[in-house]
Amino acid sequence: MESIIGNGAERLDKIDLYIIEAMREDGREAFAQIAEKLKVSPGMIRQRYNRLVKLGYLKVVAVTNPLMMGKRTMVMIGIRTDGRKMMDVADKIAKFDEVVYIVATSGRYDLMLEVFCQDHEDLLNFMTEKLAKVDGVRETESFIYLKIVKEIYF
Repeated sequence: MESIIGNGAERLDKIDLYIIEAMREDGREAFAQIAEKLKVSPGMIRQRYNRLVKLGYLKVVAVTNPLMMGKRTMVMIGIRTDGRKMMDVADKIAKFDEVVYIVATSGRYDLMLEVFCQDHEDLLNFMTEKLAKVDGVRETESFIYLKIVKEIYF
């Protein structure tokens, strides 16, 4: 089968991509079901799946719904740092339970965080008692989520 994605010795073909897409849609789908759709053996799917996991192309995890977990306030926060300390700041912020995602970026902000809080009061506490006290944080701007329009996981 023709290799179509990837670099180096390990490239992905159409079967690999189908397995990845099937797991993305439903991480609990049985190998036998995938095999039946592709007209191959379940053993082949199991081997391919294990290879994709080992190579780091695939990781199957449970994704929780923050609203169901009592997190009613979701916010994106842009942070400007003192520059030299950007990754130190990121490492400190990564330890906060409220922070679920951090990226170092180019542009107006050095860091972008995704933060889940119980409510507005919890967010205020996070901003004033935790984030504002991190050495190297120079400026923040918060963007409260009003509605999630699209959410996918790769």
